[in-house]
Amino acid sequence: MTAKLGFIGIVVRDMAASLEFYRAVGVPIPEGQDGEPHVDARLEDGAVLAWDTVAMIRSFDPDYVPPTGGHRIALAFDQGSAQDVDATYAKLTGAGFIGKVEPWDAPWGQRYATVMDPDGNEPVCAPRPHDPPQGCITIAERGEHMPAQRAFRP
Repeated sequence: MTAKLGFIGIVVRDMAASLEFYRAVGVPIPEGQDGEPHVDARLEDGAVLAWDTVAMIRSFDPDYVPPTGGHRIALAFDQGSAQDVDATYAKLTGAGFIGKVEPWDAPWGQRYATVMDPDGNEPVCAPRPHDPPQGCITIAERGEHMPAQRAFRP
């Protein structure tokens, strides 16, 4: 049997704040779910993102301890163009989310920027390497073994 991705789960401290951030990124999350302990949303390409509060995780894993440290996971959200990377960065930082690295151009033609989500995950804006310059947002959880800038590599 071939592995098939079912969903990507994100554990959050504040569901409403996290959903606000991911809606601003462009994830189609229906309104009225901000107080739920579990929320999921299907992206246009069929991928599913799921959010669980720490309390929900602890309901079936009482010993759960939220991770700390450096980079752990990266999720890329296509922004359509390198210019849209700049616009998304401005929109997110303008909404009060913390900008960590302003937009910059990588030597291989991608545009990057980093904005922290409410749980300290690091979105990086970057285009896909096989297309003309475009842009995406990558969410990178921090884990102790990888620096944040290794969140997205072509």
